[in-house]
Amino acid sequence: MESKSSIFISAGDPSADFPGKNLIAEISARCPDVDIFGLGGPLMQEAGMNPLADYRKLAVLGFWEVIPQYLFFRRLMKKCIEEIKQRRPRLIILLDYPGFNLRLARRVKALGIPIVYYISPQVWAWGKKRVEQISELIDLILVIFPFEEEFYRLKGIEARFVGHPLVDRYGEIPGRDICRKHLEIPENRRLIALLPGSRTQEVKRMLPAMLEAVDGLRRRLDNYDFIIGSVDNVDTRLYKNIVGERQIEIISGVTPQLMRAADLVITSSGTATIETAFFETPMVIIYKTGWLTYQIARRLIELDMIGMVNIVAGKKIVPELIQADASPEKLSETVASILLDENKYQIIKAELKTVCEKLGRGETGQRTLDAIMERVPLC
Repeated sequence: MESKSSIFISAGDPSADFPGKNLIAEISARCPDVDIFGLGGPLMQEAGMNPLADYRKLAVLGFWEVIPQYLFFRRLMKKCIEEIKQRRPRLIILLDYPGFNLRLARRVKALGIPIVYYISPQVWAWGKKRVEQISELIDLILVIFPFEEEFYRLKGIEARFVGHPLVDRYGEIPGRDICRKHLEIPENRRLIALLPGSRTQEVKRMLPAMLEAVDGLRRRLDNYDFIIGSVDNVDTRLYKNIVGERQIEIISGVTPQLMRAADLVITSSGTATIETAFFETPMVIIYKTGWLTYQIARRLIELDMIGMVNIVAGKKIVPELIQADASPEKLSETVASILLDENKYQIIKAELKTVCEKLGRGETGQRTLDAIMERVPLC
C-alpha cells in the first residue's frame, strides 16, 4: 500500500539547494510526520532530508564531462529506484537537474506516484524534445520565471509560476554601504567581484581568464579592488593555486554581500546572473566549456543568449563572452567600456531593475507547497 509518510526529492545542482531547503522546511512545518529522502545539498540536509549520496559528487557539468562518472550515476539511479520502490513515497519532487531527473521519472512513472517538477529544465532554450517527455512523465511543473508558465501552457502542460527563490534568499541582505563596510572596502575604492562558478570544472575554466583580465584592468583602473567569491563545494586550494602570487582576496560565504557591494561583477553564466541582477549590479558574463560540449551545445541551443538575466529581459542587456570570446583581453576591454562610460553603466542598472520586477514577491516555499498540495494532499 502506498505510504503517506514519505516524499522523495531529487536536486543535484548546487543552485537548487536553497529552494529545496525552503520547500523542505515548509513541508516539515505543515506536515511534521512526513519523512523526506533523496538527493540534495547541505542546506536541504540541514532542513531534514535524508541523503542517498554525497552531494559533492552530483554537480557535473556538460556532455563529455559526465562520462568519467557514468558508473557512479548508473549506481545512483539504481539506488534511487530501489529506495522509491521499497518506500513508496507519497510524492516525487524533481528540482532542475534534467539529465538525471527525467531519466529517473521515466523509470518510476509506472509506480503511479505523482511526480512534480520544481524549477524547470531550460527546454525553451535547448532540448525542446524534452517537452514531450515532460508532458508524458510530469503531473505538474512549477516554474520560477513568468515566461516559463506561458511556454508550458501553450504546450498543453499544467504549469504554475511560484516566483524566484532568490527573492526570499536575498531580500534581507543589507544595503550597499553596509555590505561595503562589512567587506572592509575603503570609501575611496571601487570593487569588482569575480564569481567563477559553483562547480570545480567552471572554476578551472573561468577563473584563469578572469585573473588575466584583472591584470589588464589594474593597469587601466587605478582605484579598484578585486575579490573572488568562492563556494564551499569547491576546494579552497584550487582557487589559491590558480591565483598564485597575485594579490587578490578570496572570500567564502559572502557572495550576496559581494554582489551588493560591487560596482561590477564578472560572473560565469548561470544562477549568479539572476542573483547579481537582483542587486541591480552591472555585470559581464563569461563562459567556457569543453570543446566537445560546446560543439554539441551550439547545435542544440536555439537562443542567441545564454545568460538568464538576458533571457528574462528578452534582450541582451549585459555582455556575454562565450568560448573563444571569453579571452582575458576581450573581457578586460568589455569591463572597462562599462565602467568608463557612466551613461552605459546607468542604462544597464535600469534594465536590471526591470528584470527584478519579474521575479515575484517572495514566499516561494509556501507558494510551491500550496500548488503541490492542491494536487497531492500530503497531510
